[in-house]
Amino acid sequence: MTDETIDVAPRRRPVQARSRERVDTILRHAAAIFHETGVDAASMSAIAREAGMSLASLYRYFPNKAAIVHAIAELHVEKMETALRERLPELSLMDAVGELIDQFYEFYRNEPAYSAIWSGVEAMPELRDLDLRELYSNARDLDARLKEECPQIPADRRWTASLLLPRSTGTILRLAVTLPEKQARQLVEELKCMASAYVRELIR
Repeated sequence: MTDETIDVAPRRRPVQARSRERVDTILRHAAAIFHETGVDAASMSAIAREAGMSLASLYRYFPNKAAIVHAIAELHVEKMETALRERLPELSLMDAVGELIDQFYEFYRNEPAYSAIWSGVEAMPELRDLDLRELYSNARDLDARLKEECPQIPADRRWTASLLLPRSTGTILRLAVTLPEKQARQLVEELKCMASAYVRELIR
């Protein structure tokens, strides 16, 4: 989808409300196009047309398609991190496993363009960096929770578990959203069993 030299920084950081609305419009229409056609088949001209602006105007905000992909991916990460931080304190560790897996599966399946964008994460260095930042952010939150509730777990094992759980579940959930619904649901249920067994063993 891109290479190491492509700039994915937006050309304008929206400050005024009108500029923010324009960026929101661009990203909303781009996500719809990515969802419908895939990232590779989408073009900057199609995004500009659907967003109701000229191609020149679109380029004033984003230098290329990769920058739009990255901006949408950042929104996905922000939404998921917010959801995790809102729900995790309300749940016991055992309840959190199933509920958060279900919640993130629904997000992955229903958020426009999620599957289209993140299925290419390994091919886009900038998405890999964003993916790792999300992983370590989630791991720090989980590590703090485990440290508070399960002080008997050695620190090195606790941190390893805090990396393993979000990474392994996220990888399987991204696979699930590419499958037919019935098969995906079966995979998610097995994932919950596997993750719950690991957490029970970890905190005993």
